[in-house]
Amino acid sequence: MSDDLHYITATEAIELFKARKLSPVELMQAMIERIEAINPQLNAFTYTFFERALEQAKAAEDAYAKADNVRPLEGVPIVIKDLHAVAGEITTMGSKAFADNRPEKSAPTVDRLLKAGAIMHARSTTPEFAHGPYCKSDLWGVSRNPWNTDLSPGGSSGGGAAAVATGMSVLADGTDAAGSIRNPAAQCGIFGYDPPFGRNPLDTGLPRESFLHYGPMTRSVADAALMQNVTAGPHLDDACSIRPKLEIPDVLEPIKGWKIAFSMDLGYFEVDEEVQKVTRQAAKAFEELGCTVEEVDVGWNFSVLDAQTTFQETLLAALGGDIYPRWKYEMDAMVRVGIERGLQLSAKRYYDINFVRGKMYETLGPILEEYNVLLCPVLALPSLPAVHDLLDTSLRINGKPITYGNQPGDKWLHWQMSYPFNMVPECPVAAVPAGFIAAGVPIGMQIVGQTYDDISVFRAAADYERVRPWRDRHPPM
Repeated sequence: MSDDLHYITATEAIELFKARKLSPVELMQAMIERIEAINPQLNAFTYTFFERALEQAKAAEDAYAKADNVRPLEGVPIVIKDLHAVAGEITTMGSKAFADNRPEKSAPTVDRLLKAGAIMHARSTTPEFAHGPYCKSDLWGVSRNPWNTDLSPGGSSGGGAAAVATGMSVLADGTDAAGSIRNPAAQCGIFGYDPPFGRNPLDTGLPRESFLHYGPMTRSVADAALMQNVTAGPHLDDACSIRPKLEIPDVLEPIKGWKIAFSMDLGYFEVDEEVQKVTRQAAKAFEELGCTVEEVDVGWNFSVLDAQTTFQETLLAALGGDIYPRWKYEMDAMVRVGIERGLQLSAKRYYDINFVRGKMYETLGPILEEYNVLLCPVLALPSLPAVHDLLDTSLRINGKPITYGNQPGDKWLHWQMSYPFNMVPECPVAAVPAGFIAAGVPIGMQIVGQTYDDISVFRAAADYERVRPWRDRHPPM
């Protein structure tokens, strides 16, 4: 099969399916061949379902032939993160404690994607409990970045990002509680979208959790819109899911004349010099589009990091506290430390997170009222080694040691410029490929929108994609 078929988008594939110029079976065979050829180098999947996927692809082919009950994603290959419940299928969450876990029903977004005709041919890897900026676990081993296999594809949705980047899948789903969609999208050179809280329904396992959002990872902005139009909308499993359903339009208007804000450091990040250079070059694309780009001071500080760390540790304690005594010696060390610290936190310390979030919006809100969107890097560093030890306290940026915190686990978040926006979860955020550092590794740029203004973020991303296309750059696999 040609690389053109491996790297086809969902919107292109569906058009060809309808015109009877491409068969869903042919496309699925291409995905399977690609997986067999290169996944041994990447370890992007936990389980595969090739025989069943081919049978489903044949059924999709028949549906197109009859033009009968063709669903929005009919016949499109997708990988589902091995954190998200799939009814009757083992869902491990990257943990030995859940190695045989079979949920009785699917997460709402997963259910909608599969009922819309997408075909799950594999489950994508994630670190244990999706906790970490890398993608490795004691249960499944180390997943690797297709641009440089010494590096991580990012986390926690790293397997899905690697799959889309290499043509092993057309679509991937992800979850984002600190950047787990945007970070791997940036590190693998694809598009990732973190919807605002309530846009896509949550699973019943994490009710009302505003930090965490389900969303798409794709090769194009149009594909992410296609997925969003399937997954968004109210659902009985989630009282916070928003009515009415938002539809991203097929045609996204240009953004000429927009005022766009830009921040390199959000007020407190040390940012790698190469990341700074590439991000500034990417931001200039908006000037080419006829926009005014102005640097702003977001004014955040390390209280944001403290609040996010407190949330992460509390969440880990809630998810893993009950199983901790049995499984603590078979857990990832970072997960174990997070649970232990979370179990010691007070109710006051947890509620203080909300005061920090309120202060954050006091400075961000006026910026987003004056400007259409805000731009900033996704990550302060291009990537981490695939086997990086998150308990290592020696991480440096621009040769400078991170000087705060001396306990294991204090420093794992600070190179991720994505997590602050999970604390203002009403803001939609996209990660677009920004370019490459000298070592040939991609980095990403965030586009942050006004609260619940998904369409403006999609408009900005689509116009940026038009003048800075990324689909012609493929990993050297």
